[in-house]
Amino acid sequence: MAKKSAGLLMFRRRQGSVEVFLVHPGGPFWAGKDEGAWSIPKGEYDPGEDPLEAAKREFREETGFGVKGEFLPLAPRKQPSGKIISAWAVEGDCDPSALQSNTFSMEWPPRSGKQQEFPEVDRAGWFSLPEAGKKIVKGQVPFLEELGEILKGQG
Repeated sequence: MAKKSAGLLMFRRRQGSVEVFLVHPGGPFWAGKDEGAWSIPKGEYDPGEDPLEAAKREFREETGFGVKGEFLPLAPRKQPSGKIISAWAVEGDCDPSALQSNTFSMEWPPRSGKQQEFPEVDRAGWFSLPEAGKKIVKGQVPFLEELGEILKGQG
């Protein structure tokens, strides 16, 4: 059975355009990567857990920010890995410089026997939709496209 993940695509309106909030994964694998490496804040959830509640929890754990507002469901997307991401768009605002992420441990360097802790998210930022389309991992681009269509319909 495919793993399931839930996340939030926060957006804000600035001078007639839309910006989205993305996070960059922490740890050595992602350290030198930028384009195609960013993501919406998200994480896996248990079978009995409500996906929207999991998305809110993951956002808080990965960024330190709580989120309130109207959560607009986006179509679930199957990732190249087979994982299925359920996501919601929500209008909001937060300061990327105030990011406070949870951490994870892994053996680093490989086969060293040493465990090191890394932040799950090492930075965050606001990006225009075109810029976000270059930054975000390929499997999440459809979330940006769908948000753009939703907002056009509200226009």
